Amino acid sequence: MKYQIKCVHCQESVSGFAEWFALNQACPKCGSKHAEVIYNVDYSKLKDLYTKHVDNFFHYFDFLPLEKKNNIVTNKEGAIPIEKWNYLENYAKETYGIHCEVLIYRNDLNGGTSTFKDVAAALAASLFKENHISAYCMASTGNTATAYSKYLSIAGVKFTIFVPDCVEKETVEAIKSYKQNICVADGDYAYAKKLAADFHNQHKVLISAGNIDPIRVEAKRTMVFEFMRQLGKMPDVYIQAVSGGTGPIAIDKGVREIESYYPEVKLPRMLLVQQDTCDPMVQAWEKAQEQNFPKEYEKQYPVIDNPQTIVSILSTGNPGMYPVVAPIVRKSKGNFLRIKESELLDFARSVKKEKNLLFGPASIVCLAGFYEALKKNQIKNGETVLINLGEAAHRAKSFVKSL
Repeated sequence: MKYQIKCVHCQESVSGFAEWFALNQACPKCGSKHAEVIYNVDYSKLKDLYTKHVDNFFHYFDFLPLEKKNNIVTNKEGAIPIEKWNYLENYAKETYGIHCEVLIYRNDLNGGTSTFKDVAAALAASLFKENHISAYCMASTGNTATAYSKYLSIAGVKFTIFVPDCVEKETVEAIKSYKQNICVADGDYAYAKKLAADFHNQHKVLISAGNIDPIRVEAKRTMVFEFMRQLGKMPDVYIQAVSGGTGPIAIDKGVREIESYYPEVKLPRMLLVQQDTCDPMVQAWEKAQEQNFPKEYEKQYPVIDNPQTIVSILSTGNPGMYPVVAPIVRKSKGNFLRIKESELLDFARSVKKEKNLLFGPASIVCLAGFYEALKKNQIKNGETVLINLGEAAHRAKSFVKSL
Protein backbone atom coordinates (compact mmCIF):
# COMPACT_ATOMS: atom_id res chain seq x y z
CA MET A 1 0.00 0.00 0.00
CA LYS A 2 1.29 3.44 -0.83
CA TYR A 3 -0.63 5.04 2.06
CA GLN A 4 -2.34 4.55 5.41
CA ILE A 5 -5.12 6.46 7.15
CA LYS A 6 -4.14 7.65 10.62
CA CYS A 7 -6.43 8.98 13.35
CA VAL A 8 -5.54 12.57 14.29
CA HIS A 9 -6.55 12.04 17.92
CA CYS A 10 -5.00 8.71 18.94
CA GLN A 11 -2.67 7.94 15.98
CA GLU A 12 -4.28 4.54 15.30
CA SER A 13 -3.81 3.53 11.65
CA VAL A 14 -5.94 1.60 9.18
CA SER A 15 -4.64 0.09 5.96
CA GLY A 16 -6.55 2.23 3.44
CA PHE A 17 -9.95 3.41 2.27
CA ALA A 18 -11.36 -0.12 1.91
CA GLU A 19 -10.90 -0.64 5.65
CA TRP A 20 -11.87 2.97 6.44
CA PHE A 21 -15.20 2.58 4.65
CA ALA A 22 -15.81 -0.80 6.32
CA LEU A 23 -15.27 0.90 9.70
CA ASN A 24 -17.93 3.49 8.83
CA GLN A 25 -15.16 6.11 8.52
CA ALA A 26 -14.31 6.07 12.21
CA CYS A 27 -11.18 5.19 14.14
CA PRO A 28 -11.46 1.60 15.46
CA LYS A 29 -9.72 2.62 18.69
CA CYS A 30 -11.24 5.98 19.74
CA GLY A 31 -14.15 6.43 17.33
CA SER A 32 -12.97 9.78 15.96
CA LYS A 33 -13.78 10.58 12.32
CA HIS A 34 -10.88 13.03 12.04
CA ALA A 35 -8.11 11.20 10.18
CA GLU A 36 -5.35 12.02 7.71
CA VAL A 37 -3.72 10.09 4.90
CA ILE A 38 -0.04 9.28 5.44
CA TYR A 39 1.92 8.32 2.31
CA ASN A 40 4.80 5.93 1.76
CA VAL A 41 6.15 7.83 -1.26
CA ASP A 42 9.27 9.64 -2.39
CA TYR A 43 8.43 13.35 -2.19
CA SER A 44 11.65 14.28 -3.94
CA LYS A 45 9.91 13.21 -7.18
CA LEU A 46 7.11 15.71 -6.68
CA LYS A 47 9.18 18.57 -8.07
CA ASP A 48 9.67 16.70 -11.37
CA LEU A 49 5.90 16.91 -11.95
CA TYR A 50 6.02 20.72 -11.89
CA THR A 51 7.76 20.78 -15.28
CA LYS A 52 5.28 18.54 -17.10
CA HIS A 53 1.99 19.29 -18.82
CA VAL A 54 -0.95 19.13 -16.42
CA ASP A 55 -4.44 18.15 -17.59
CA ASN A 56 -6.08 17.50 -14.21
CA PHE A 57 -5.09 17.04 -10.59
CA PHE A 58 -4.62 13.28 -11.08
CA HIS A 59 -1.31 14.44 -12.54
CA TYR A 60 -0.30 13.94 -8.87
CA PHE A 61 -1.51 10.32 -8.85
CA ASP A 62 1.53 9.07 -6.91
CA PHE A 63 0.60 11.50 -4.12
CA LEU A 64 -3.11 10.64 -3.99
CA PRO A 65 -4.77 7.75 -2.09
CA LEU A 66 -5.78 5.80 -5.20
CA GLU A 67 -4.14 2.49 -6.12
CA LYS A 68 -5.05 1.98 -9.78
CA LYS A 69 -5.17 4.58 -12.54
CA ASN A 70 -7.99 2.77 -14.35
CA ASN A 71 -10.29 3.83 -11.50
CA ILE A 72 -9.78 7.53 -12.15
CA VAL A 73 -12.97 9.54 -12.79
CA THR A 74 -12.08 12.96 -14.14
CA ASN A 75 -13.42 15.85 -16.15
CA LYS A 76 -10.25 17.98 -16.33
CA GLU A 77 -10.50 19.52 -12.87
CA GLY A 78 -7.85 20.85 -10.48
CA ALA A 79 -5.30 22.13 -13.01
CA ILE A 80 -6.78 25.61 -13.31
CA PRO A 81 -5.06 28.89 -14.13
CA ILE A 82 -3.73 31.42 -11.65
CA GLU A 83 -4.21 34.88 -13.12
CA LYS A 84 -2.65 38.23 -12.25
CA TRP A 85 -5.31 40.94 -11.85
CA ASN A 86 -3.61 44.32 -12.27
CA TYR A 87 -6.64 46.42 -11.40
CA LEU A 88 -6.64 45.04 -7.85
CA GLU A 89 -2.91 45.76 -7.55
CA ASN A 90 -3.51 49.31 -8.78
CA TYR A 91 -6.33 49.78 -6.27
CA ALA A 92 -4.09 48.68 -3.38
CA LYS A 93 -1.31 51.02 -4.53
CA GLU A 94 -3.45 54.05 -5.27
CA THR A 95 -5.78 53.81 -2.26
CA TYR A 96 -3.51 52.46 0.47
CA GLY A 97 0.03 52.86 -0.86
CA ILE A 98 0.45 49.07 -0.74
CA HIS A 99 2.53 47.47 -3.48
CA CYS A 100 1.44 43.84 -3.73
CA GLU A 101 1.00 41.14 -6.34
CA VAL A 102 -2.62 39.97 -6.61
CA LEU A 103 -3.36 36.56 -8.08
CA ILE A 104 -6.71 34.89 -8.74
CA TYR A 105 -7.21 31.11 -8.54
CA ARG A 106 -9.91 30.54 -11.17
CA ASN A 107 -12.02 27.67 -9.79
CA ASP A 108 -14.82 28.86 -12.06
CA LEU A 109 -12.77 27.31 -14.89
CA ASN A 110 -12.75 23.82 -13.35
CA GLY A 111 -13.83 21.19 -15.84
CA GLY A 112 -16.52 19.57 -13.71
CA THR A 113 -19.17 21.93 -12.33
CA SER A 114 -17.00 25.07 -12.31
CA THR A 115 -16.60 25.16 -8.53
CA PHE A 116 -13.99 24.66 -5.83
CA LYS A 117 -15.60 21.30 -5.01
CA ASP A 118 -14.81 19.41 -8.23
CA VAL A 119 -11.47 17.94 -7.13
CA ALA A 120 -13.02 16.38 -4.02
CA ALA A 121 -15.90 14.94 -6.02
CA ALA A 122 -13.53 13.49 -8.62
CA LEU A 123 -11.39 11.77 -5.99
CA ALA A 124 -14.49 10.51 -4.14
CA ALA A 125 -15.93 9.00 -7.34
CA SER A 126 -12.58 7.36 -8.11
CA LEU A 127 -12.23 5.90 -4.61
CA PHE A 128 -15.82 4.64 -4.59
CA LYS A 129 -15.21 2.97 -7.95
CA GLU A 130 -12.00 1.37 -6.68
CA ASN A 131 -13.63 0.16 -3.46
CA HIS A 132 -17.01 -0.90 -4.92
CA ILE A 133 -19.12 1.64 -3.02
CA SER A 134 -22.57 1.72 -4.63
CA ALA A 135 -24.41 4.34 -2.54
CA TYR A 136 -23.55 7.54 -0.69
CA CYS A 137 -25.32 10.42 1.05
CA MET A 138 -24.53 13.86 2.41
CA ALA A 139 -25.93 17.19 3.52
CA SER A 140 -24.72 20.20 1.58
CA THR A 141 -25.42 23.89 1.09
CA GLY A 142 -25.13 23.46 -2.67
CA ASN A 143 -21.81 23.34 -4.50
CA THR A 144 -20.49 20.13 -2.94
CA ALA A 145 -23.81 18.41 -3.63
CA THR A 146 -23.74 19.49 -7.27
CA ALA A 147 -20.15 18.39 -7.86
CA TYR A 148 -20.66 15.02 -6.18
CA SER A 149 -23.91 14.50 -8.10
CA LYS A 150 -22.10 14.81 -11.41
CA TYR A 151 -19.04 12.73 -10.58
CA LEU A 152 -20.87 9.98 -8.69
CA SER A 153 -23.31 9.63 -11.57
CA ILE A 154 -20.33 9.00 -13.86
CA ALA A 155 -19.05 6.37 -11.41
CA GLY A 156 -22.48 4.72 -11.18
CA VAL A 157 -22.93 5.53 -7.47
CA LYS A 158 -26.45 6.18 -6.18
CA PHE A 159 -26.30 9.52 -4.37
CA THR A 160 -28.84 11.04 -1.96
CA ILE A 161 -28.47 14.69 -1.00
CA PHE A 162 -30.11 16.77 1.73
CA VAL A 163 -30.02 20.55 1.29
CA PRO A 164 -31.41 23.48 3.34
CA ASP A 165 -34.52 25.32 2.22
CA CYS A 166 -32.44 28.35 1.16
CA VAL A 167 -30.71 26.38 -1.59
CA GLU A 168 -30.53 27.95 -5.05
CA LYS A 169 -33.11 26.71 -7.55
CA GLU A 170 -30.29 26.14 -10.05
CA THR A 171 -28.64 23.74 -7.60
CA VAL A 172 -31.76 21.60 -7.30
CA GLU A 173 -32.18 21.51 -11.07
CA ALA A 174 -28.52 20.58 -11.63
CA ILE A 175 -28.65 17.70 -9.14
CA LYS A 176 -31.84 16.36 -10.71
CA SER A 177 -30.23 16.58 -14.16
CA TYR A 178 -27.63 14.03 -13.01
CA LYS A 179 -30.45 11.63 -12.01
CA GLN A 180 -29.55 11.79 -8.32
CA ASN A 181 -31.91 11.98 -5.34
CA ILE A 182 -32.36 15.33 -3.59
CA CYS A 183 -34.37 16.23 -0.51
CA VAL A 184 -34.90 19.93 0.23
CA ALA A 185 -35.20 20.15 4.02
CA ASP A 186 -37.91 22.21 5.65
CA GLY A 187 -35.27 24.11 7.58
CA ASP A 188 -31.65 25.25 7.66
CA TYR A 189 -28.37 23.44 6.99
CA ALA A 190 -28.24 22.03 10.53
CA TYR A 191 -31.61 20.38 9.95
CA ALA A 192 -30.47 19.05 6.56
CA LYS A 193 -27.48 17.44 8.31
CA LYS A 194 -29.82 15.77 10.82
CA LEU A 195 -31.92 14.35 7.99
CA ALA A 196 -28.80 13.03 6.26
CA ALA A 197 -27.60 11.38 9.50
CA ASP A 198 -31.00 9.76 10.01
CA PHE A 199 -30.95 8.46 6.43
CA HIS A 200 -27.43 7.11 6.92
CA ASN A 201 -28.38 5.27 10.12
CA GLN A 202 -31.65 3.89 8.75
CA HIS A 203 -30.38 2.69 5.37
CA LYS A 204 -26.74 1.93 6.30
CA VAL A 205 -25.54 4.11 3.44
CA LEU A 206 -22.04 5.59 3.59
CA ILE A 207 -22.22 9.28 4.55
CA SER A 208 -19.87 12.20 4.01
CA ALA A 209 -17.54 12.81 6.94
CA GLY A 210 -17.84 16.55 6.32
CA ASN A 211 -15.05 19.08 6.04
CA ILE A 212 -12.47 16.83 7.74
CA ASP A 213 -13.24 13.99 5.33
CA PRO A 214 -9.80 12.73 4.21
CA ILE A 215 -11.16 12.38 0.67
CA ARG A 216 -11.90 16.10 0.46
CA VAL A 217 -8.70 17.11 2.24
CA GLU A 218 -6.43 14.94 0.09
CA ALA A 219 -7.95 16.26 -3.12
CA LYS A 220 -7.86 19.93 -2.13
CA ARG A 221 -4.38 19.85 -0.65
CA THR A 222 -3.10 19.48 -4.23
CA MET A 223 -3.62 23.26 -4.31
CA VAL A 224 -0.24 23.45 -2.58
CA PHE A 225 1.33 21.46 -5.44
CA GLU A 226 -0.38 23.70 -8.00
CA PHE A 227 0.76 26.91 -6.29
CA MET A 228 4.33 25.63 -6.38
CA ARG A 229 4.01 24.45 -9.99
CA GLN A 230 2.53 27.65 -11.35
CA LEU A 231 4.15 30.26 -9.10
CA GLY A 232 7.36 28.57 -7.99
CA LYS A 233 6.48 29.62 -4.44
CA MET A 234 3.65 29.75 -1.93
CA PRO A 235 1.67 33.01 -1.70
CA ASP A 236 2.26 35.17 1.36
CA VAL A 237 -1.49 35.69 1.85
CA TYR A 238 -4.36 33.32 1.01
CA ILE A 239 -7.94 34.68 0.91
CA GLN A 240 -11.01 32.43 0.80
CA ALA A 241 -14.69 32.70 1.67
CA VAL A 242 -15.41 30.11 4.36
CA SER A 243 -18.48 28.13 5.34
CA GLY A 244 -17.04 24.88 6.67
CA GLY A 245 -13.32 25.21 6.05
CA THR A 246 -11.93 22.28 4.04
CA GLY A 247 -9.75 24.66 1.99
CA PRO A 248 -7.59 25.95 4.86
CA ILE A 249 -7.52 22.49 6.46
CA ALA A 250 -6.25 21.03 3.18
CA ILE A 251 -3.60 23.70 2.59
CA ASP A 252 -2.29 23.22 6.13
CA LYS A 253 -2.09 19.47 5.56
CA GLY A 254 -0.35 19.88 2.20
CA VAL A 255 2.26 22.24 3.66
CA ARG A 256 2.96 20.02 6.68
CA GLU A 257 3.32 17.06 4.37
CA ILE A 258 6.12 18.43 2.20
CA GLU A 259 7.76 21.34 4.08
CA SER A 260 10.58 19.14 5.39
CA TYR A 261 11.41 18.15 1.80
CA TYR A 262 10.98 21.63 0.33
CA PRO A 263 11.95 24.34 2.87
CA GLU A 264 10.60 27.06 0.54
CA VAL A 265 7.07 25.73 1.15
CA LYS A 266 5.39 27.67 3.95
CA LEU A 267 1.88 28.18 5.27
CA PRO A 268 0.43 31.42 3.85
CA ARG A 269 -1.25 33.92 6.14
CA MET A 270 -4.90 32.92 5.93
CA LEU A 271 -7.64 35.52 5.69
CA LEU A 272 -11.02 33.79 5.78
CA VAL A 273 -14.11 35.77 4.86
CA GLN A 274 -17.79 35.56 5.84
CA GLN A 275 -20.74 37.81 4.99
CA ASP A 276 -22.41 39.70 7.85
CA THR A 277 -25.66 37.71 7.48
CA CYS A 278 -23.92 34.45 8.44
CA ASP A 279 -20.65 35.09 10.25
CA PRO A 280 -20.38 32.79 13.29
CA MET A 281 -16.65 32.14 12.78
CA VAL A 282 -15.91 35.86 12.58
CA GLN A 283 -17.91 36.49 15.76
CA ALA A 284 -16.06 33.70 17.59
CA TRP A 285 -12.66 34.97 16.41
CA GLU A 286 -13.37 38.58 17.40
CA LYS A 287 -14.40 37.47 20.89
CA ALA A 288 -11.25 35.33 21.22
CA GLN A 289 -9.09 38.28 20.09
CA GLU A 290 -10.69 40.56 22.68
CA GLN A 291 -9.88 37.99 25.38
CA ASN A 292 -6.32 37.42 24.08
CA PHE A 293 -7.13 33.87 22.94
CA PRO A 294 -7.83 32.16 26.26
CA LYS A 295 -7.37 28.42 26.75
CA GLU A 296 -9.78 26.40 24.56
CA TYR A 297 -10.92 29.59 22.79
CA GLU A 298 -11.54 27.51 19.66
CA LYS A 299 -14.37 25.63 21.38
CA GLN A 300 -16.34 28.81 21.99
CA TYR A 301 -18.47 29.87 19.02
CA PRO A 302 -22.03 31.10 18.44
CA VAL A 303 -24.69 29.24 16.49
CA ILE A 304 -26.89 31.18 14.09
CA ASP A 305 -30.19 29.38 13.63
CA ASN A 306 -31.61 29.48 10.11
CA PRO A 307 -29.40 32.31 8.79
CA GLN A 308 -31.07 34.60 6.26
CA THR A 309 -28.56 35.12 3.46
CA ILE A 310 -28.57 35.30 -0.33
CA VAL A 311 -25.28 33.34 -0.34
CA SER A 312 -26.86 29.94 0.22
CA ILE A 313 -23.61 27.99 -0.10
CA LEU A 314 -22.17 30.07 2.77
CA SER A 315 -25.08 29.48 5.13
CA THR A 316 -23.44 27.30 7.79
CA GLY A 317 -24.86 28.80 10.98
CA ASN A 318 -23.38 26.12 13.24
CA PRO A 319 -19.63 26.28 12.50
CA GLY A 320 -18.63 22.84 13.73
CA MET A 321 -15.24 23.09 12.00
CA TYR A 322 -14.22 26.26 13.83
CA PRO A 323 -12.26 24.27 16.46
CA VAL A 324 -10.16 22.83 13.62
CA VAL A 325 -9.90 25.90 11.39
CA ALA A 326 -9.27 28.61 14.01
CA PRO A 327 -5.94 27.15 15.27
CA ILE A 328 -4.73 26.92 11.64
CA VAL A 329 -5.59 30.58 11.04
CA ARG A 330 -3.84 31.57 14.26
CA LYS A 331 -0.76 29.50 13.40
CA SER A 332 -0.60 31.29 10.06
CA LYS A 333 -0.88 34.69 11.83
CA GLY A 334 -4.05 35.22 9.83
CA ASN A 335 -7.51 36.57 10.53
CA PHE A 336 -11.25 36.18 9.94
CA LEU A 337 -12.89 39.07 8.09
CA ARG A 338 -16.50 40.22 7.78
CA ILE A 339 -17.91 41.87 4.68
CA LYS A 340 -21.33 43.41 4.09
CA GLU A 341 -23.71 41.27 2.05
CA SER A 342 -25.51 44.43 0.92
CA GLU A 343 -22.35 45.47 -0.99
CA LEU A 344 -21.86 42.26 -2.98
CA LEU A 345 -23.62 43.50 -6.11
CA ASP A 346 -21.35 46.55 -6.21
CA PHE A 347 -18.25 44.36 -6.03
CA ALA A 348 -19.68 42.04 -8.69
CA ARG A 349 -20.28 45.03 -10.97
CA SER A 350 -16.68 46.19 -10.52
CA VAL A 351 -15.39 42.79 -11.68
CA LYS A 352 -17.73 42.93 -14.67
CA LYS A 353 -16.46 46.40 -15.52
CA GLU A 354 -12.75 45.67 -15.09
CA LYS A 355 -12.51 42.05 -16.31
CA ASN A 356 -15.81 41.49 -18.12
CA LEU A 357 -16.39 38.44 -15.92
CA LEU A 358 -19.32 37.26 -13.83
CA PHE A 359 -19.09 35.15 -10.67
CA GLY A 360 -21.44 33.67 -8.10
CA PRO A 361 -21.98 35.44 -4.77
CA ALA A 362 -19.60 33.22 -2.76
CA SER A 363 -16.77 34.20 -5.09
CA ILE A 364 -17.69 37.85 -4.63
CA VAL A 365 -17.63 37.41 -0.83
CA CYS A 366 -14.05 36.26 -1.22
CA LEU A 367 -13.16 39.14 -3.54
CA ALA A 368 -14.74 41.65 -1.15
CA GLY A 369 -12.48 40.17 1.51
CA PHE A 370 -9.48 41.55 -0.37
CA TYR A 371 -10.81 45.10 -0.02
CA GLU A 372 -11.62 44.50 3.65
CA ALA A 373 -8.12 43.11 4.22
CA LEU A 374 -6.60 46.31 2.82
CA LYS A 375 -8.90 48.40 4.99
CA LYS A 376 -7.88 46.40 8.09
CA ASN A 377 -4.14 46.62 7.27
CA GLN A 378 -3.92 42.86 6.72
CA ILE A 379 -1.80 43.09 3.55
CA LYS A 380 1.76 44.40 3.58
CA ASN A 381 4.12 45.90 1.02
CA GLY A 382 5.78 43.37 -1.27
CA GLU A 383 3.42 40.50 -0.49
CA THR A 384 1.89 38.06 -2.96
CA VAL A 385 -1.86 37.69 -2.35
CA LEU A 386 -3.77 34.74 -3.77
CA ILE A 387 -7.58 34.99 -3.88
CA ASN A 388 -9.41 31.68 -4.27
CA LEU A 389 -12.57 32.39 -6.27
CA GLY A 390 -14.81 29.43 -5.66
CA GLU A 391 -17.72 29.34 -8.13
CA ALA A 392 -18.83 30.33 -11.61
CA ALA A 393 -21.76 32.63 -12.36
CA HIS A 394 -24.06 29.90 -13.69
CA ARG A 395 -24.16 28.40 -10.19
CA ALA A 396 -26.29 31.36 -9.02
CA LYS A 397 -28.38 32.72 -11.87
CA SER A 398 -30.64 34.79 -9.62
CA PHE A 399 -27.62 36.71 -8.29
CA VAL A 400 -26.31 37.34 -11.79
CA LYS A 401 -29.77 38.47 -12.92
CA SER A 402 -29.69 41.06 -10.14
CA LEU A 403 -26.69 42.67 -11.83
